[in-house]
Amino acid sequence: MIISKQLKKPQLVLIVDDQEINRDVLGMILEDYYEIIYASNGREALAMIEQYKDRLSIVLLDLIMPEMDGFEVIARVRGDEFLNSIPIIVLTAERNAELRALQMGALDFITKPFDMHEVILARVSRIIELSEGRQLISAAEHDQLTMLYSRNFFFEYANRIHHYHPDWHMDAVVLNIEQFHSVNALNGREFGDKVLRTIGDEVRAFLSETEGIASRIEADRFAVYCTPQADYEALLERFQAAVNALSRNASIRLRMGVNPWREDVEPVLLFDRARAACNLVRGDFKSHLMIYDEEMQEREILNQRLLNDLRRAVEEKQLVVYYQPKYNVQCDPPRLSSAEALIRWNHPELGMISPASFIPLLEGNGQIGVVDNYVWNEAARQIAEWQEKFGVTIPVSVNLSRVDVFDPQLEQRLVDLLKEHGLDYRSLKLEVTESAYTDNAGQMIELINHLRARGFEIEMDDFGSGYSSLNMLSCMPIDVLKMDMAFVRNIEHSEKDFRLVEVVLDIARYLKVPVVAEGVETQRQLDMLKDAGCELIQGYFFSRPLPPEEFERLIQAELETERKSEA
Repeated sequence: MIISKQLKKPQLVLIVDDQEINRDVLGMILEDYYEIIYASNGREALAMIEQYKDRLSIVLLDLIMPEMDGFEVIARVRGDEFLNSIPIIVLTAERNAELRALQMGALDFITKPFDMHEVILARVSRIIELSEGRQLISAAEHDQLTMLYSRNFFFEYANRIHHYHPDWHMDAVVLNIEQFHSVNALNGREFGDKVLRTIGDEVRAFLSETEGIASRIEADRFAVYCTPQADYEALLERFQAAVNALSRNASIRLRMGVNPWREDVEPVLLFDRARAACNLVRGDFKSHLMIYDEEMQEREILNQRLLNDLRRAVEEKQLVVYYQPKYNVQCDPPRLSSAEALIRWNHPELGMISPASFIPLLEGNGQIGVVDNYVWNEAARQIAEWQEKFGVTIPVSVNLSRVDVFDPQLEQRLVDLLKEHGLDYRSLKLEVTESAYTDNAGQMIELINHLRARGFEIEMDDFGSGYSSLNMLSCMPIDVLKMDMAFVRNIEHSEKDFRLVEVVLDIARYLKVPVVAEGVETQRQLDMLKDAGCELIQGYFFSRPLPPEEFERLIQAELETERKSEA
């Protein structure tokens, strides 16, 4: 290899030899291409390596020296995590010494005397190039903040462990910082980086005591692939203690998910499940650790199947809309006023599936809009069918999910739907949860104002389950307030709960809107609510949610009661 002369390169070379003539000869060979510094023994060499560790490109190291020989220098450098990446070429005339040095971590050797200048230049240049290439790879291989593996390298190494060492049992651990964006916002980005470095340091300390690898795979999420631990609660407490020591003024909570080793499960899936377990304790102030188990796996499999089967369920009308009646209790006898549309899934293989099993799943995966549209269409069709069959309009309340709010075609879709079935705007009431208001207040209020201007009636569902302030309530455009069933459940036995109901009714009177009380199951509950001024009641006292054909019996009974009263 021939190296052409050029301007002095920035690479720094340390020549270590106790013989001045050897230092001078090597310096003359290399000085046109590199910046040169010198040491005359091992102790001087170690001091200069430490001093120039961030600039040093290579060390040319004599093996036989007084005070400290080259073997000791190699051992010291290779044993230091901050120095061990510096390449070393040994200088020797002894064949046995060459082999020993290479086994200890030297990358090449140059034999004495130094008579083949081109060979020496070629060897130095090649080792520097290889070392710099490794450093580039290392920069991509590691997260520079925590010095843990980067995501891609981590999973590459985890996959190799899984495939090449199938007898190694390795658990997947995911560690996350609760509300890390708030930590940054309150304490500054520099403090947030300090938290991440502290966790990285503690994770590396843990791995020095056991077998495994680790990564900061996202901003505040860490993955640890390690041998099974007897007490993961203690491990989480160890990480938490390291973070707590940073500051008395910052409240930082960690949460952890663990997926124990499974022979037939690839690392990527192991960590997906560990992350799912970690997410289950998000916001839980009592528990911060979740171990992925068989029950969670079964639930995960079911969830994936439901997501896969959703389109088919819509096409084959496996989704069935039930109707729960609402009665006006401020007249005697109570009168059927309207209904709420509630979805059920009659799966051909799994049977009837409760909405509690699939609605949160679809919301979390952005698929709830598919169900919402289905319910709107079925409800509008059913209202029109009852109009034709019985000559009366039974208004039906349908849900607007958070995802619907961001649909630019929502208003026009609802208008077109009513036109298609010949319905007026008040026949399809739109329910929006209190939490949807608070999550997207500005956009939600703008949308609701547009819909109300069209003539739609808006119901706030689950009032009292969220965090609305009275001031926000005064700005919310609503026509009906639906009181969460948690308020009603215990009013017979708790004066405090009943007082809360009275407060909600007072708020509704201030807003000049009627209240629907959900979850009413007993005569006593009904009487208390009626006496307190509640207008509309919904719950098992009158009826559970019914399929359309059974709901028609309520309509017929209502019409019969009207005929008798008129007679």
